[in-house]
Amino acid sequence: MKPHPLTGSQQQTLRFGGGAPAPAAIPGFSPLYTTEAGAAYLGDSLELLRALPSESVNLVLTSPPYALHFKKAYGNVSKDEYLEWFKPFGAEVLRVLRPDGSFVLNIGGSWNAGSPTRSLYQYKLLIALVEEVGFHLAQECYWYNPAKMPVPAEWVTVRRVRVKDSVEHVWWLSKTPHPKASNLRVLKPYSADMLRLNARGLRETVRPSGHVINKSWDKMKTEGSISGNVIEAEQLPDDLLKFGNNAANDPYTVRCKEAGLKIHPARFPAALPAFFIKLLTDEGDLVVDIFAGSNTAGAEAERLSRRWLAMELVSEYLEASRFRFDAVRDEALAAP
Repeated sequence: MKPHPLTGSQQQTLRFGGGAPAPAAIPGFSPLYTTEAGAAYLGDSLELLRALPSESVNLVLTSPPYALHFKKAYGNVSKDEYLEWFKPFGAEVLRVLRPDGSFVLNIGGSWNAGSPTRSLYQYKLLIALVEEVGFHLAQECYWYNPAKMPVPAEWVTVRRVRVKDSVEHVWWLSKTPHPKASNLRVLKPYSADMLRLNARGLRETVRPSGHVINKSWDKMKTEGSISGNVIEAEQLPDDLLKFGNNAANDPYTVRCKEAGLKIHPARFPAALPAFFIKLLTDEGDLVVDIFAGSNTAGAEAERLSRRWLAMELVSEYLEASRFRFDAVRDEALAAP
């Protein structure tokens, strides 16, 4: 689908308490809707990306259709075609990123058809993005999703020769080796053990690994502990954050049902984009999602006072994504 040209738009501005229309825009194209901080565009994201100025974006955060061996309603490319399909997107993302910008790519794994073995397509894509397109791998992260279904059923629930797949890769790529980032913005509450050590103190020692633990190791110098690279949502005893994407009563899902619009089947949990937006951007920075789906990233960017752009090919998904901003609007209006 071609993006809307600049004339004859059905554009609607969502306002959350006054203010100017969105400062984020794609030159030459008209958005389906805007908010005070961003704009959502319906059309081919590769064409939309090409219209963005070079070095204008702070963070591209997205989850493209995975290379599954069965077709999904939102469309997906086969494993054999995936690398060549995705590399042009990667090249445009590299062009539009600022020198200290980041590209966060959530991509799930895939099973080989008819076999209890895993595809390597997501690793091949990572290597191509680094060695051919020119990105740096800042860090590999993982989304732990306890709500994932136990599939393929033949291997997991029928023959029971494999365990449930509960993680997805999140590649944090950067334009240079030194992207903007601060883990102080994504600190977690200290664990009970750390609180106990801080109160009791500890002796200087050398661990079997060779790490030297000095007397100041247990002193709390910040407001929390450093997050790990396994991204989740609620505190667990092992200090991981955990979240699923199967919410049935959030405002987006409820409004979709009321309006009779299709609910996107592969939604970001809000905590996932929120984590990387806080880690990698400052207020006022520009966040772009090139496969926006239900536009969770845009809503979280707005909530965190970042500008945003969303690109999506399926009109029904983008139309329904307006509902994401109900909670953002209510939160903004309730603020003192």
